[in-house]
Amino acid sequence: MSASRLASSSRLLLTRSVQPASRLALPVSLARPGPSSFRSLTTAPSVSKRDAGEEGIHAKLAAKFPGKRLEVQDVSGGCGSFYAIEISSPAFNGLSTIKQHKLVNECLKEDIKGIHGLQLKTIPEEA
Repeated sequence: MSASRLASSSRLLLTRSVQPASRLALPVSLARPGPSSFRSLTTAPSVSKRDAGEEGIHAKLAAKFPGKRLEVQDVSGGCGSFYAIEISSPAFNGLSTIKQHKLVNECLKEDIKGIHGLQLKTIPEEA
């Protein structure tokens, strides 16, 4: 193969293999769960069955932080190692996000010992 043909094919290979960042997409499995991906435990039972971990966390949070919104979802694929929680409560009014999260973490202290991760969104609500 001649040097000019080799250089030409190398440029072609490089231009085809490099994708602009705007065209790259994460697989759906790596996307972060958003509010629309939560299964709500405050509504009527859905088709998917809730596990014991979700129910236990929901019960503790509902007792400690009464509010309009409480959603708990096992996002670890069912093994109970990672939970996503969205919770609103008047108890969060006037507190920084860090203090709100500390309140929830204290409530779930024993549960947190047995899990790998927790995604938490707290929302202050009017009393």
